Amino acid sequence: MKRNGVKGLLIFLAAAVFGLAGCAAPGIYSVNMDYDAQRAAIPSYLKPDQKALQAIISVAEFSDVRKISDPLVIGRVIEKNGVKVLVLPKTTKPTEAVAQGVRAYLRRAGFNVSGILDRWDLHEQTILQPPNSRLLIGGAIEGLEVDCRRAFPTNTYTTKIRLTLYLADTAQKKILYRSTVEATTSLEHALFSEERLGEQASVALGDAIEKLFEKHELSQQMSQLLSR
Repeated sequence: MKRNGVKGLLIFLAAAVFGLAGCAAPGIYSVNMDYDAQRAAIPSYLKPDQKALQAIISVAEFSDVRKISDPLVIGRVIEKNGVKVLVLPKTTKPTEAVAQGVRAYLRRAGFNVSGILDRWDLHEQTILQPPNSRLLIGGAIEGLEVDCRRAFPTNTYTTKIRLTLYLADTAQKKILYRSTVEATTSLEHALFSEERLGEQASVALGDAIEKLFEKHELSQQMSQLLSR
């Protein structure tokens, strides 16, 4: 009986340890923003004419200008016990993800777009001059929060992103246009996962990019430059 009692106690302690481990928050969460432009509804006024189809658009990696101590942090998950767990990029930096998203959207619209260039600091004197391309698009991430508050019975996912896009004439080394947009997504869901956290970030990124290119003034500036 004594031996069985000791054995039962050991089993109970092991179960308790594993139970506590299962409830413990992870050190970090990691997600990527992957915008799928295939479902984007392209405005008719943005689609390129025959002359614009012959031109090449260059897209530079975006800059991260958020006023934060650690640029790797893109959000937080507040666990049920109140602990805040950081959210970091998994494999793709947000500055690259935004540039890739812009490039994918332009290709979906029918433009001829080159690969992603190095980062541009958004000053006229440092405008990149890629060969065979007169139009350069760059920009800045001014805000990015990929957050989730875990609770019962649902978890609240919220993503906020603020982007500024710059349009430049590489031949004249002149900034022609600048525009800032914000996008926010919110979701209540019973289940929590890093994948769902990344999905919400991707939706917010897509909304922001599509808002940028919905502006008639941007379309006009692009058309005028590409027709020269």
